[in-house]
Amino acid sequence: EVQLVESGGGLVQPGGSLTLSCAASGFTFSTYSMKWVRQAPGQGLDWVSGIDGGGGIRSYAESVRGRLTISRNNAENMLYLQMNSLKTEDTGVHSCATGYGGSSYPADSGDRGQGTRVTVSS
Repeated sequence: EVQLVESGGGLVQPGGSLTLSCAASGFTFSTYSMKWVRQAPGQGLDWVSGIDGGGGIRSYAESVRGRLTISRNNAENMLYLQMNSLKTEDTGVHSCATGYGGSSYPADSGDRGQGTRVTVSS
């Protein structure tokens, strides 16, 4: 059974930083592309970033490119999202999910964790 557990969310001021983590279990993590998605209050689910199984190929939504960095540690079955220069529009529940995704693909594809809440506010 696929299990994905996110952590690291919280309240941060605009311009601040957070690192989100996703602990994966129940499947061969290194063979799966992974992604981060998020849902802003009252909005739909949006794709944020994707990474291939080896970690060498990464993509980002235009709104986060240059500020967020996706990475993974296959030895520890962990996925990360380093978030810098946070903006109020980054507020939302951030979840990790299987599959690479992309701006042209449904953000709700694959198995997804419960998410961790990020609030960017002064």
